[in-house]
Amino acid sequence: MVDRQVHCSRCFVILAAALFLALPSCTLAQPHRAGTVDLRFDRFYNYAEMTQALKDLAASYPDHLTLESIGHSSEGRDMWMMTINNAKTGSDRDKPAMYIDANVHGNEVQGSEVCLYTISFLMKNYGHIAKITELVDTRAFYVLPSVNPDGRSHWFDNPNTSSSSRTGKKPTDNDYDGLYDEDGYDDLDGDGWITSMWQPDPNGRYRRSNKDPRIFKRVPRNEKGDYTRLGSEGIDNDGDGRINEDGPGGYDMNRNWPSGWRPNYVQYGAGEYPFSYPETACIGEFILDHPNIAAVQSYHNAGGMILRGPGAEDREDYYPRSDVAVYNEIAKTGERILPNYRSMTIWEDLYTVHGGFVNWTSEGLGIFSFTNELWTRAQYYYGKEGDWPREEQRLKFGDLLQFGELWVSLKPYNHPTHGEVLIGGWNQYASRVPPTFMLEELCHRNFAFTMYHADQMPQLSFSRVQVKALDAGVWEVTAEVTNTAAIPSISAIAAARKIGARDKMSLSATDGGTARVLTSGTLSDWLSRSMTLTERQPEHIWVEGGVASHGQRFFRWIVEGAGPLELEYKSQKGGTIRKAAALEPTEPE
Repeated sequence: MVDRQVHCSRCFVILAAALFLALPSCTLAQPHRAGTVDLRFDRFYNYAEMTQALKDLAASYPDHLTLESIGHSSEGRDMWMMTINNAKTGSDRDKPAMYIDANVHGNEVQGSEVCLYTISFLMKNYGHIAKITELVDTRAFYVLPSVNPDGRSHWFDNPNTSSSSRTGKKPTDNDYDGLYDEDGYDDLDGDGWITSMWQPDPNGRYRRSNKDPRIFKRVPRNEKGDYTRLGSEGIDNDGDGRINEDGPGGYDMNRNWPSGWRPNYVQYGAGEYPFSYPETACIGEFILDHPNIAAVQSYHNAGGMILRGPGAEDREDYYPRSDVAVYNEIAKTGERILPNYRSMTIWEDLYTVHGGFVNWTSEGLGIFSFTNELWTRAQYYYGKEGDWPREEQRLKFGDLLQFGELWVSLKPYNHPTHGEVLIGGWNQYASRVPPTFMLEELCHRNFAFTMYHADQMPQLSFSRVQVKALDAGVWEVTAEVTNTAAIPSISAIAAARKIGARDKMSLSATDGGTARVLTSGTLSDWLSRSMTLTERQPEHIWVEGGVASHGQRFFRWIVEGAGPLELEYKSQKGGTIRKAAALEPTEPE
């Protein structure tokens, strides 16, 4: 039987995809530091192996990594969250943070490998690659490699198709017969795979190809074939005349989030109410407890897509034009980093989703959020366009580059209901996950896109500060705060819908200074002589709308007294920056 982990028999040379399009070719060959963990990315990790890899990484890099369980799945497995932060440069909660997760659907496994790759690459190259060092020092990352550990475990540890074990494992009555999980797939021939069943039928709709008998071609409507497709391997366990209609679980945690949620009769798999599953509930609690999260990346498979909301047409007004411009700026660069991936809107370019995860983080929390659908057949890099029909090309690739390891030979079986049938075909690794020799490139390119997204979180700085004397002991202090990144410190949707805290600009005396703020406000530009005045507590200016994408904000205080000052700009999504000044005339910086 084919090794269930589908390990490569030899190590292929992986194309080194450039971080931000062009990392120096030597960066992936940096010498490993003492205590590093050497993870391989020409294989997949089941839940137990993933857990051990996370523990090993946390133990090897204690100055930067913190591993915690934020809750438990329906079957009691830990939900592992890795925090990446350099505590020497500040608390993770005081920095712009990115939340990254994967594997919400149990069969969509390779996103977990991208998460492991992300942690490993950041740690191994911290101190070696300037950009990586900067990201780790100035940002925080919260990485949850598996949203659905039960589905992942079931997919690796039991016979499955490429599409089964998508759900969590809370028992569910999918066929509404009062029974739970009573009619799932059956490995009838005991080979460890769930493949397809074909019944000989003189009136069938399919005919086997003379050129390659592995291919069943659909015949024209006016012709009769030789076979009927019975679906995936299984029997009618509950005697209702159907096969495989009520397997383990049977719901969708990516329909269980608050924004745009609809009940099950509208959106299949939605659950009883938002956050009704333990996995989504603990993730929701974690994200709400970390308002510094300014970017979200969720990994799914497959199709080669960079997806953003809305999930439904009636929620288009949740995406103001300025926010859409930010999404487009990031996604268009993503298309360059990820060849054969397309930037798409969920409802318009894919299908309608009510209560999706990135819809909640985007529309409910005002966070710039993407879903990447990992892997597309366009990445096979085999043959030329039009060489063979699609199914033949897939078989040729499987024969010549994967040596037939993903194809299960068709064999006869005496089915208790249908009599003599053929069982065989593609196994569970054949369509939704990349060939293992191409996995590392997939990991690196998607990691590079996510780091580009992280690099576009707000980057705030005091670009100019000027102090002018107005009278004896009375001063005018003017400051400019600049955001050099694409993501604003407050998204337009958050500003419009009053989501989260406002940014705050403050001036205070330090080190025994006697400065007292008389009045303060915002300016339209640096040269403006009129202010929009602060009504109360003039030492604090509440900044409506924050600092825009690639934008600036201008502030002014009228102060009396003497001594040193500190300016502080505090933003939930942009972190906190400070600038020292003195009550003495200065030239603008």
